[in-house]
Amino acid sequence: MEDQEYWESDPESPVFDRDRHIYYLLMMYQLLPSPYQGQEINRLTLAYFVISGLDILRALDRDNFMDSMVQEAPNFSPIIMGFMPIHTGGETDLRFVFCAAAICSMLGNWSGMDREKAKEYIVNCQSYDGGFGLIPGSESHGGATYCAVASLKLMGFIEEDLLSKTASCHIINVPLLLDWSLQKQAQDGGFQGRANKPTDTCYAFWVGGVIRILGADTFINESALRGFLLTCQSEYGGFSKFPRLLPDLYHSYYGFCAYSLLKEPGLNSLCIELGMTDVAAVGL
Repeated sequence: MEDQEYWESDPESPVFDRDRHIYYLLMMYQLLPSPYQGQEINRLTLAYFVISGLDILRALDRDNFMDSMVQEAPNFSPIIMGFMPIHTGGETDLRFVFCAAAICSMLGNWSGMDREKAKEYIVNCQSYDGGFGLIPGSESHGGATYCAVASLKLMGFIEEDLLSKTASCHIINVPLLLDWSLQKQAQDGGFQGRANKPTDTCYAFWVGGVIRILGADTFINESALRGFLLTCQSEYGGFSKFPRLLPDLYHSYYGFCAYSLLKEPGLNSLCIELGMTDVAAVGL
């Protein structure tokens, strides 16, 4: 009963402010604030968050953005003409398995990826508690669990609606995975990335997306989750990591993703396993 009272929604609480979020993204597109100056290497990722975020919000003027990027292309020619090497001995974990699976899925060509070996690696990353760590034997983590489950879905090893009587999955422990994922929704309604960690906006997608891929979204307390996300919604637009902090593009994007999964009116639906709109995924 105490938990239910803690999760009780406030009828006077704010609502998802789509127009303000659009303004925030357009502002970020025009000029990044000073805290982003040290993230030169992440500029492409930040641009993705802006453009894909506008797509989720149904506010993407594709022709205008294409014209703008064509005009700016000469300024980036020294960058886009080269290649970024991956050094020998670099990190190998589930993040890069997901990247490979996403690329192959987008290209519709799996000739460059051994799906059976990738599946074996993913299976070995499932922990005793049901979640997945980035590498075998490591602690379960929301982001790693998403990478594992989304990769298996992209590679065709997970059926639709795994919890139905006709579906089956013998490669991972689905009941244990579902139990771990559902336990990540905390008393304040948000999701944690790991046990005993604070709730964080982005895990509403990382963990919430896993639950939806499994077909178990009816077990999510959506009202409580909305309540938590609204505490992280900034008056300037966008979302912050924790309540009452300044917004950032990363958490804003995954806040928009979370609201899309919650079927917020006025938003495009999401291809969960790729983390982009269904419209964008179909157009690849």
